[in-house]
Amino acid sequence: MTKLHVKFKLLLMKNLSIIILLIASALIACNSQTFAIDAAPHISDREIVERLTRLEEGQNALRAEIRANADVIRQLREDMNKQFDRVDTQFGRMDTQFGRIDAQFDRIDKQFDRLVHIMLGIFGAFAALCGGTIWFALWDRRTMIRPFEDKVKKIEDDIAANRNKLHTLIDAFRTLSKTDEKVAGILKKFNLL
Repeated sequence: MTKLHVKFKLLLMKNLSIIILLIASALIACNSQTFAIDAAPHISDREIVERLTRLEEGQNALRAEIRANADVIRQLREDMNKQFDRVDTQFGRMDTQFGRIDAQFDRIDKQFDRLVHIMLGIFGAFAALCGGTIWFALWDRRTMIRPFEDKVKKIEDDIAANRNKLHTLIDAFRTLSKTDEKVAGILKKFNLL
């Protein structure tokens, strides 16, 4: 028997004992001579048996109704358990969907991180390329200008070394131009006279 059935049975027995106790109290009170009222006519055994039979029938009807209610309650419990199982399966499906969504977000985060790393790599490569180009331009300028600087310095040194000779040569031509007209014409043409 289920707990519910046992509880109903105990409740019914308590009610039955209370009813019997009330009937007995009523019978005693009615037969008591302390009341100023006349005593009720005596109840025959047959009437008592009929009343007890009706009480038993009422009890049996109550028991049948309690059993029917217990069956209905049991059926309701089964239906509720089935409904809870369905709700649990739906929650399980929702949990798997949330798991898939979390996995999708993780994949998106990884792709975003990968894109950030690629962008940083591209920026780093671009910065290295710009730096390399500037360094190469400076290096090329130095290596290209240095030979010219060396040549210019050599020419300046040669000019400085030959300056005295050049002045001496021009003075010699000026002296020669005093005696030679052709040399004087050439020196005038180049504004050296």
